[in-house]
Amino acid sequence: MNAKPEHYDVIRKPVITEKATMASAANAVVFEVAIAANKPQIKDAVEALFGVKVKAVNTVLTKGKHKRFRGKKGVRNDVKKAYVTLMEGHSIDVSTGLS
Repeated sequence: MNAKPEHYDVIRKPVITEKATMASAANAVVFEVAIAANKPQIKDAVEALFGVKVKAVNTVLTKGKHKRFRGKKGVRNDVKKAYVTLMEGHSIDVSTGLS
């Protein structure tokens, strides 16, 4: 495995939600990634860190919500998520973490 330190800067953490679990039925895994990361960087990072072949990468940028906390206004951070579709026969178990 050729995991460079910058690969860990691209992929922040796996997203474990109901929608992400439904995407795993289509052989896809969802990760929270750096805002500045592009699709080729995400593909290289996933292939290097997990030792799998990536078929496609789709990204979505979610703008932070405006919220109130104890009467004060605030804004949540923007989040970029990557839906990584894997080739047939490859899988990632995000519940176990990195090996």
